[in-house]
Amino acid sequence: MNRRARVEKLRRMLNEQGLDGILITQPRNSLYLSGFGPSVQPDEIAGALLITEDDSILMTSFIYLEQAEREAPAFRLFKVERGDEGMVKALSGLLEEMGAKRVGFEAEHLTFARYQKWASIAAELVATSGLVEEIRAIKDQEEIEAIRRAVALADETSAHLREYIRPGLTEREVVWEAEVYMRQRGAEKIAFDLIVAGGPNGALPHATTTERALREGEPIVIDIGARVESYHSDLTRTIYLGEPDAKFQEVYTLVRRAQESALGGIRAGMKGKEADGLARQVIEEAGYGEYFGHGLGHGVGLAVHEKPRVTQTSEEELQPGMTLTVEPGIYIPGWGGVRIEDLVVIGEEGVEVLSKASKEPTLLSPGIL
Repeated sequence: MNRRARVEKLRRMLNEQGLDGILITQPRNSLYLSGFGPSVQPDEIAGALLITEDDSILMTSFIYLEQAEREAPAFRLFKVERGDEGMVKALSGLLEEMGAKRVGFEAEHLTFARYQKWASIAAELVATSGLVEEIRAIKDQEEIEAIRRAVALADETSAHLREYIRPGLTEREVVWEAEVYMRQRGAEKIAFDLIVAGGPNGALPHATTTERALREGEPIVIDIGARVESYHSDLTRTIYLGEPDAKFQEVYTLVRRAQESALGGIRAGMKGKEADGLARQVIEEAGYGEYFGHGLGHGVGLAVHEKPRVTQTSEEELQPGMTLTVEPGIYIPGWGGVRIEDLVVIGEEGVEVLSKASKEPTLLSPGIL
């Protein structure tokens, strides 16, 4: 699906909701629809798209004007003064000229303070939720190929870390090694704050990396991802420094069985909660249900967490072309955790597993041979 087709699909959605147009301020949505994607601070709006039935306009200031001209040739550029006052002035003029009465805005992105300023424009601002994100959920072939490249880089980094990790290294040292490795091999940036969590720190699903040294005889949860061509990957492997003990073998084998159940059973048309149940049932029947406290997975694309959400309560229908992490885990306070995560593409008859990194947990590094 090219960007023109994406805009046309959005226009059909606007028509269904009785809107004369929509303001797109979320940077990833702007990139998806127009190609204009500057890196901005969370509270900054570098530009806004105004999409109506007959026009596609990109409003931005002098700072980004040339960049916008290069990146969004299909959009009509409109120069505005920096700040909310400049945007309000430009919007009021454009909407009055178009005769637009009801214009949507992205409620999850536009702050209440900014909404109060923008509400003075010459049209009614109507809150919308997730319109562009719904279109983004189904990836076209070009998007999937970019995700493949990001996944391949995470796989390569995982293999490198298996050679690098040894007792005595700190979690932060391993995280830095992973980030440098990915950046030197083509990553625009890391996909998120990478996680290396040894021993009891692994019991925290989103652990904060620390100066704790890795030790022989403990599990280590490694969650990494890269951004390539604006698209992300997300990969988790759990390794054990030394010969695994019985407890680790039990938990690891269970998590792997749960993941295999999901990978083998997910189908297009299935609800998110049904996919989640494929793995959750395995873990619950083994008596570890209370230690699997998050959903099975989430979509990955321009954002590392996006539609679909696969949780115990998700009613979202999985569709061909959606990407999804499949990441069951068990987290035991005071002991540690095990998570195994692969990124897949949903097809008509099942899933294609993009992640290829080794799932062998035992790591006999040079330091403990």
